[in-house]
Amino acid sequence: MRKQYHFRPSENGFYAWDVDKLIAASRKFPVVHVNLDDIKELDENFWYNGEEDVPTCRSIGEHLQLANEADLNYPVILSEEKRVMDGMHRILKALVTGHKTVKAVIFENTPPPDFKDVSPEDLAY
Repeated sequence: MRKQYHFRPSENGFYAWDVDKLIAASRKFPVVHVNLDDIKELDENFWYNGEEDVPTCRSIGEHLQLANEADLNYPVILSEEKRVMDGMHRILKALVTGHKTVKAVIFENTPPPDFKDVSPEDLAY
């Protein structure tokens, strides 16, 4: 699997969590089913590559390819606020294939970020 990070805006860039560490930290959490209608990110703009981006057919196609390859057997990871930290392509796959829910694990306490005030292009991939 390619190296991934979860990003949230910070005062001077982004907070970033190493997804491998999130997976390891949440491995023993109970798996629950979350309604797709409760996933806020499905209705928010997620197109960010360091600048204001406008989706193109190519970029949408690339995301659909990643969603198509996603494995719904693995739960998505949600923060304590139930925000997606890992698994958006699995959520997209569940949506386009007609599922009403997706498997998830939820942090009781969101871990601190691995990086603070970084730019996505500053991290190792």
